[in-house]
Amino acid sequence: MESTPLSTLITRYLNEELSEEETLQLWESLREGHAQEEWQEALLALLQDKSRHGYADPERMEQIYAAIRPAETTVVPVTRRRWIYAAAAAAVLLVIVGMAAMFRHFRSPQQPIAVYTPSHGVLPGSNKAILTLADGSTITLDSTGNGAIARQGNVQIVQVGSGQLAYKTNGSNTSGSQQYNTLSIPRGGQFRINLPDGTRVWINAASSLSYPTAFTGGDRTVQLTGEAYFEVAAMPEKPFHVKVNNMDIQVLGTHFNVMAYTEETTIKTTLLEGAVKVNTGSKQTMLHPGQQLRMDRQGQLAVIDQVDMDEIIAWKNGYFQFYHEKLPGVLRQISRWYDVDIAYEGGIPDREFGGKISRNSSIEDVLKILALSKVHFRIENKKIIVIP
Repeated sequence: MESTPLSTLITRYLNEELSEEETLQLWESLREGHAQEEWQEALLALLQDKSRHGYADPERMEQIYAAIRPAETTVVPVTRRRWIYAAAAAAVLLVIVGMAAMFRHFRSPQQPIAVYTPSHGVLPGSNKAILTLADGSTITLDSTGNGAIARQGNVQIVQVGSGQLAYKTNGSNTSGSQQYNTLSIPRGGQFRINLPDGTRVWINAASSLSYPTAFTGGDRTVQLTGEAYFEVAAMPEKPFHVKVNNMDIQVLGTHFNVMAYTEETTIKTTLLEGAVKVNTGSKQTMLHPGQQLRMDRQGQLAVIDQVDMDEIIAWKNGYFQFYHEKLPGVLRQISRWYDVDIAYEGGIPDREFGGKISRNSSIEDVLKILALSKVHFRIENKKIIVIP
């Protein structure tokens, strides 16, 4: 059967008209790497079609270029800016690759599927963690375990479902010294936990959460490193606190995300629902839904309004999502999720990226998309090297 032209497949994908067979054809053309020029031309033609989106309008393209170019860059005519379309094409590809990966995942179980093990050993992350108990002993957790795994006083620790931990209280916990556990997520991992008060926490790669096995005092305090998303159980008489470096986030019952990796330049607290009060030394800042508080390494604060919530919690929902993200920021996320090191040969390319892709995608798929913006890589063991 004659293959359908790529331009037609892409257009039909955007109209949500692709069959599974056509989606796999689209996917394979990208994976094989032999049709990259045809991909570029098909996407450029699509992006230049004013009848579909209007981005080919010179004034609109002028605005896009002004928004993304570095301040010192000399302005060049729109007719010379094919790289703008290529960057937009890469964003479209992020979505297409994510969708194609979904089709591969849900293919009929009757079809034989070869197990692919890359020679470099770089795989997407999975549910895994290390639980450190109050006595210092550790338990390794993954997606396969289920059932009771330990007891701390009157609290039973249970692994429920895939990649989720729960604390179940039996009887009173008002007496005795408070015991603390720590859930540590390595690079290439993620995990969920239901705390003793019913608060639900999603913890990202290269992060840890320390917490008491029972909240017996007048408040509920946990300690975070890295990144986590919280859905706090409402207990007005017992405020919930998240300690992050020199920051104390106080809530009564709300949904929020905290990103506090040491390798990032800012700590970001983003509120989705409810209200939080953030204490940083002598300063207090109230956040409302849709706002984000940023604190840099010098302790300077800034409140950002109307934050893209989908981008903030994309990791929790199984995606990478970028909007005007510089290459080092993109690669730091990749490093944490795929458990790889990053190195640069020569200078760091000045590129920005936007789009969305499943975190289940292979590292090759992700790097092929970044390569469309003229950034090149090679993989050596578990190291990604950016090359000129």
